[in-house]
Amino acid sequence: MTTKTDLTFYHCPQTRSTTTRIILDELGVTYDMHVMNLKAKENRQPDYLKINPLGKVPAIKHGETIITEQIAIAIYLGDLFPEAGLAPAMSEPDRGTYLRWLVYYAACFEPALIDKSQSRDPGPETMAVYGSYDQMVNVLETALSHGPYVLGERFSIADLQWGSALHWTMMFGLLPEKPVFTAYRDRIIARPIFQRVLQDEQRLAEAFPTDASQS
Repeated sequence: MTTKTDLTFYHCPQTRSTTTRIILDELGVTYDMHVMNLKAKENRQPDYLKINPLGKVPAIKHGETIITEQIAIAIYLGDLFPEAGLAPAMSEPDRGTYLRWLVYYAACFEPALIDKSQSRDPGPETMAVYGSYDQMVNVLETALSHGPYVLGERFSIADLQWGSALHWTMMFGLLPEKPVFTAYRDRIIARPIFQRVLQDEQRLAEAFPTDASQS
C-alpha cells in the first residue's frame, strides 16, 4: 500500500529540480532524494531512463507512480499534501487562477525565454504559443502586480515556482529586472526554507558538478 511519504525525488543540484526540492521542503514532507551527476551523465544511465526516457530532472516516484515534468510535479505534490495549505482545493475559487499561472510558466514563460536566449524567431504572434516575448513579460508583470503573491494575499506553490524562476532568469539576464519582478523575487527567496535549500544546493553542486542546460 502506497503512503504519502513513499516518495523518491530524482535531483540534480542547481537545475530546475531545485524548485521541486524547495516545494517538497516547504510542504514539510519526508522523501528520499536521489542525487545525480549530470556531467558524469548519470541521468542518461538505463536505470534513470526507465524513470524519465528524456533523462531530465526533476522526477518523483510515489509508490509505483512516476511523475515527470516540473509543473505536473508541483500540482501533484500540492494536491497530495492538502494539509500544508499550499494548493487551493478544487472547490476553492482560487483553484483556476492557481492552475492558470502554474501552466503559464511551462506553456509560455520558458518557451519565450528559450527562444529569446537563442535568438530564435517564434513566428507570427498569432501562431506562437506565447504571442511575443514582450507580451509574455507584460502579462506576467500584470499578474504579479495584484498582491504580494500570485493569488493576492494567499501564498501557494505557484509562488515557489515563480519566485525560483525569477531568481534564476534575472540572475542570467533572461528577464528584465522590473520593479515588480525584483520585489516579488526578493519576497519569495527570503523565505527561510528557500535560503536553506539554496545554500545546500551549493554544497551539492560542488560534490555533483552540473550543467543546467541539460536539465
